[in-house]
Amino acid sequence: MLTTLVILLCGAAIAVPLTRRAGFGSVLGYLLAGIAIGPAGLGLITNVEAIASIASLGVVMLLFLIGLEVRPQRLWVMRRAVFGLGAAQVVISAAAIAGLAYLAGVSWQGAIALGAGLAMSSTAIVLPLLGERDLLTSRAGRNAFAVLLFQDLAFIPLVAMLPLLANDTIPDQVPWHEVARAIGAIAVILIGGRFLLPPLFRAVGGTKTPELFTTVALLIVTGAALLASAAGLSHSLGAFMAGVLLSESEYRHELQADIEPFEGLLLGFFFISVGMSADLSLASTQPGMLAIATVTLLAAKAIVCFVLARVAGEDMPNALRFSLALPQASEFSFVLFGAAVSTGVLNAGDAAFATLITAASMIATPVLFAANEAALRLKPQPAPQYDAIDADGSPVIVCGFGRFGQIIGRVLRMSGINFIALERNPGQVDVLRRFGTKVYFGDPTRPDVLRAAGVEQAKLIIIAMDDPPGVLRCVDMVKHNFPDVAILARARNRWYSHLLMDRAVEGFVRETFYSSLQLAKQALVVLGTDEAAAERAVTLFRDHDEKNLIETHAIYRDEQQLIQNQQQAADELAALLEADRR
Repeated sequence: MLTTLVILLCGAAIAVPLTRRAGFGSVLGYLLAGIAIGPAGLGLITNVEAIASIASLGVVMLLFLIGLEVRPQRLWVMRRAVFGLGAAQVVISAAAIAGLAYLAGVSWQGAIALGAGLAMSSTAIVLPLLGERDLLTSRAGRNAFAVLLFQDLAFIPLVAMLPLLANDTIPDQVPWHEVARAIGAIAVILIGGRFLLPPLFRAVGGTKTPELFTTVALLIVTGAALLASAAGLSHSLGAFMAGVLLSESEYRHELQADIEPFEGLLLGFFFISVGMSADLSLASTQPGMLAIATVTLLAAKAIVCFVLARVAGEDMPNALRFSLALPQASEFSFVLFGAAVSTGVLNAGDAAFATLITAASMIATPVLFAANEAALRLKPQPAPQYDAIDADGSPVIVCGFGRFGQIIGRVLRMSGINFIALERNPGQVDVLRRFGTKVYFGDPTRPDVLRAAGVEQAKLIIIAMDDPPGVLRCVDMVKHNFPDVAILARARNRWYSHLLMDRAVEGFVRETFYSSLQLAKQALVVLGTDEAAAERAVTLFRDHDEKNLIETHAIYRDEQQLIQNQQQAADELAALLEADRR
């Protein structure tokens, strides 16, 4: 067993960095590592089934972590995407694939099983693929997650459908005992998660034993999966439900921190097992058929997803991302094909070929997705269509309305001062408008945008963008075009403070300076300093640091002088604090 573990880890350690450096992500690296060390490659590992059964826990843990991020309110908000877009993708894709399989000579029962299995997409591939590129919060990412969630819900009735296809008849009565067993398992997970887990976590947390908390976290994930599986449901659905129930818990972040290391490692092993299970001998005997079938699957699902995304109102780049994230088959496809063979719906030869198509589609997806992302980056983007701004003579223009600018805006609004807020991130604008905040989409570094916002009548421009070079460009543009307007600016750090001083901007604030001072004061109080003394120490430090910032403006580009000055300043500050204590 130890030898097997070393081989798995070596394969991942070699392949994954190479594929990530090439821009294809980690999933392709795991798949290629599995092919290389598996029976069809070097033959270093032959017991694929044993590894796959353990590695499938990675998918379970992934669904649990997803559940932790999906609060019930958010799930309710997503209901249209889940049951609208998700249902349409599964039904249309399954019908198209089943039709193609039937035309290829598969029996109609087998064609339906193949359509249902290949219509599913891999949660374990898609979410890391989007997450590595920070696309999970994009519209394409949210819709892809909604489709994957519906597929997890649909997997159970799809497996239950197989015996009906095998018998070719509709049963006279509903198998109520199976329905009751499934309902009972769901009830146990829901009730246990609601009433039993909070006191359990409080008791475990009170022991001050971190490894015990990790043990309980793993027990919850595997226990929920086992309950669901015993009731004939998807084990990943059980883990997802447990995660959703704990998403509002105060222990959510600790659970996430405990589970993530296991999830990442086991999920990697899962993909290695998929690569090892690929029957390359079958591929070598029918390479043309395999290539045609894989391309057909990828094209059919991508076309369906692209059309659905456009109908749902996504723009071209997001529709392409959505369609190229979901064209592969799923880890659930392997399970469904196995169940179809055991019930006699699908013959073993067709199932083996479909399994190979599934693995090939999983290998191809990261490559296609990376190629599309590279093309989107190279493609020249059209100039954004900024909002028509209703310049109402407000005395203040806030440039940049992220977390920094919003606080400024709230204080101005509370004080009865009108302002116009400009933000160049369209996603941020959409979010703010949903919460009723009036903000305009526009680039504050462009003089025409500021003119439209009424800068010539404004008294003050507050530059609160989180892009330090952008802040400097905005300052330069305002100084050149609108020299009579006062400027207050956000500085990332001391370096950018000095750059603003070069531009004769006196009203600037280092973005974390004052909040850090407040936290330092609280730290002194917690450590036993009385509040008045803590306030004096922080005030002394603040005054000294601001004085030093001005003094070092003349030498801030000379690193040697700056280091010497900082050492002298530290000694001077220590002496001042000591004198204050006396």
